[in-house]
Amino acid sequence: MKKQDYSEEFSKIVDNTKVIKKEVVDEMGKSFIAYAMAVNVSRAIPDVRDGLKPVHRRILYTMGEMGVFNDKPYKKCARIVGDVMGKYHPHGDSSIYDALVRMAQDFSINCPLVDGHGNFGSVDGDSAAAMRYTEARLSKISGELLKDINKNTVNFYPNYDETEEQPRVLPANFPNLLVNGSDGIAVGMATNIPPHNLTEVCNGVIALIDNPEIEIDDLIEIIPAPDYPTKALIMGTSAVRHSYRTGKGGVVIRAKCDIEEFDNGKSRIVVTELPYQVNKAKLIMDIAELVKEKKIEGISDLKDESDHQGLSVIIDIKKDFNAQVVLNYLYKHTQLQISNGIIFLALVNNEPRILNLKEMLYYYLEHQKEVVTRKTTYDLEKAREREHILDGLVIALNDVDEVIKTIKESIDKQEAILNLTSKFNFTEVQANAILEMRLQRLTGLEIEKLKEELLALKEQIADLMDILAKPERILNIIKEQLEYIKNEYGVPRKTEISIDYSDINLADLIEKHDVVISLTHQGYIKRQPLSEYRSQRRGGKGITAHRSKEEDYVEIMFVTHSHDDLLFFTNSGRVYRMKAYEVPEASRQAKGRAIINLLQLNETERVTAIIPLKENANGSLVMATKRGLIKKTDLKHFESIRVVGKIAIKLLDDDELIAVQLASGNDEILMASNEGKCIRFNEKNVRSMGRDTQGVKSMNLADDDYIVDMIVLKEGYKILTISEQGYGKRSEISDYRLQTRAGKGIKAGIFDDKTGRLVNLKQVSENEDVMLITQDGIIIRTPADSISIIGRNTKGVKVMRLEDGDKVVAVATGEKEEESDEILSEETSQTAPTLMHDTFEEFDEETNKDTDEE
Repeated sequence: MKKQDYSEEFSKIVDNTKVIKKEVVDEMGKSFIAYAMAVNVSRAIPDVRDGLKPVHRRILYTMGEMGVFNDKPYKKCARIVGDVMGKYHPHGDSSIYDALVRMAQDFSINCPLVDGHGNFGSVDGDSAAAMRYTEARLSKISGELLKDINKNTVNFYPNYDETEEQPRVLPANFPNLLVNGSDGIAVGMATNIPPHNLTEVCNGVIALIDNPEIEIDDLIEIIPAPDYPTKALIMGTSAVRHSYRTGKGGVVIRAKCDIEEFDNGKSRIVVTELPYQVNKAKLIMDIAELVKEKKIEGISDLKDESDHQGLSVIIDIKKDFNAQVVLNYLYKHTQLQISNGIIFLALVNNEPRILNLKEMLYYYLEHQKEVVTRKTTYDLEKAREREHILDGLVIALNDVDEVIKTIKESIDKQEAILNLTSKFNFTEVQANAILEMRLQRLTGLEIEKLKEELLALKEQIADLMDILAKPERILNIIKEQLEYIKNEYGVPRKTEISIDYSDINLADLIEKHDVVISLTHQGYIKRQPLSEYRSQRRGGKGITAHRSKEEDYVEIMFVTHSHDDLLFFTNSGRVYRMKAYEVPEASRQAKGRAIINLLQLNETERVTAIIPLKENANGSLVMATKRGLIKKTDLKHFESIRVVGKIAIKLLDDDELIAVQLASGNDEILMASNEGKCIRFNEKNVRSMGRDTQGVKSMNLADDDYIVDMIVLKEGYKILTISEQGYGKRSEISDYRLQTRAGKGIKAGIFDDKTGRLVNLKQVSENEDVMLITQDGIIIRTPADSISIIGRNTKGVKVMRLEDGDKVVAVATGEKEEESDEILSEETSQTAPTLMHDTFEEFDEETNKDTDEE
């Protein structure tokens, strides 16, 4: 039989039956969505206004109807559950009783809404006694949730069989959603709102009233973290702050534990507070299981000594075992420390929404504005009704004899009302009140009381009308309410906020100062404060800056700020990133830390350039290779550098990356080779490329020549050249004429056996010091302005005296340090002038003749 024939056959079998064709998938989808919304709105998610789910709201409202307030006798829970189920919540007695029990547990919520009498469970996970044995009544603070509910403050709607009316929300004179929290699993979503301190939350709402534009971070200062009824410790607040800002986050809660030590060498751990919702009995069983399976050592005994005075779990530690080590293991592997997720999901206008802290307080405040407005309107209507009656009574008493005569002449009540309304112009309500007035009201004293009441009532009406006319008065009423609530019911914070050291931003703990970063040829790096280097006269012997092994020497050295980012470029063309303060600090005599312990370098990889970056730096990185290639790449390509590094430049097999500089977009570049050739060209000659590219030719090199340095020129600086034997000079930038990229270049100076080959080419200002480093690890720091300014094609002056066999291998510049004779060593003070004299003797016309030879 074909599919379309089913309905026809079915119609033949069942007379008068209408068959509607439906796709199963469509019908299931619609039905499931309807079911999901019903569960989300009617069961699992609390309302943002009163913080209650329907079952909790129905329990409290029913108990209020029954009159079981905190000043009345207890009633059997079975009676309460029966009324709730019969009138408003036909979903089974167990769900109602479970909800009632939780509202009575002082270890589940901060402000219990039900005052329970009997066994209502424990932190050991014990369930409450059967409802036929337990009794309950509303707690005192529950009265604040129900207060003025009969004054038309909230809307009502019919119950399931339309025989009763139930509130859609309670007036809620305090922000119950945050104070007591809520959790629930709906369809496709979940809520997990932790409890908070009543005083802090009330202060938060008051702060929002005072400043509607208040920032979330300011509210977080008032409400710093959840406050749990079981106390314990909150470890750090970064995740909590994130949840307050976004509506989702988490919190780490740790048990409060004390370590007690004894004279016999033994110790014990005493647990006095547990994380929220941790089952104490299960926790003890878990610890015992770890000991039994020998997953933890050092525990000799485990006892639960908790009583009515408080919780106390004793963990005895064996002799010769460190109690703190055992405790740290327990934090990691048991529920002595837990991580709780936070999801601020609540119903806003019957729609589930994830809210931040300010939004939750805002919607509560809006609810209170409506409640106060409706209550004031209700009181105004009642006052006006009473005023109307009193007006009639006062008029009647002023002419009481005639009124009594009119009543006596009437046949019945209806005629009396008709006669009074027609003769004295009373309304029917006033006439009815006159007929019901007792004779004692005719006394002179009673008449005065009526007049006083009428006068007070008129003042009250004027005040109520003023409240409705001025929104600021409504806000003041809410503030007064909250002040009363926190003064009457507020308690100090229970949960201590502790420091989570992983939560601390390490940068905040690092002193901000200038540092010197040095790296040796064999890969030992260290950080030192710049202040450790003493300024010396030109020609001094210097001090030891980096004590390396005999076969090692300092290769890279520069001055930066402790909080700057460092980009590490290697000979293989890869780049790595770390903060300057992450480089280990070491003394001048120490060799430093092997850089392979800090960066994940390959076996043949070594760092050849380090670029310090200030915060929010922009521009491009210009990279030069040993074989004369140059490449420019935008800094944005180096923002996210992984631990394993990234490719910075694609190299040929026999090439290496030797220099990297930061450029702005219209800079000029000066490059120098080992044989003393240099070339100056504009960076626009080098087009911007991606990271994984080779670059273009920078200078036409001889076969045995190679690039030793590259700088991006700055206006107002001089060009400094330093040779292997410590000769140096400063020259004007204009001495190095501008060319196009890929030329042969011009001479950077005279370099021979006496001077040695060119080591570095730097740019310096008169406000800087120059530091020279030799392969033996000796450093000298001398003011840049003490080095003579002479022509480009010259030999220069002796900047540093070297021991036999030693040679300069690196040059760095830094901020100028004031020269002081007091800080110079006796040996240096005696030696420096002589060396300067010797140096200038070497400065003659023949060796330092300025030429334009290329």
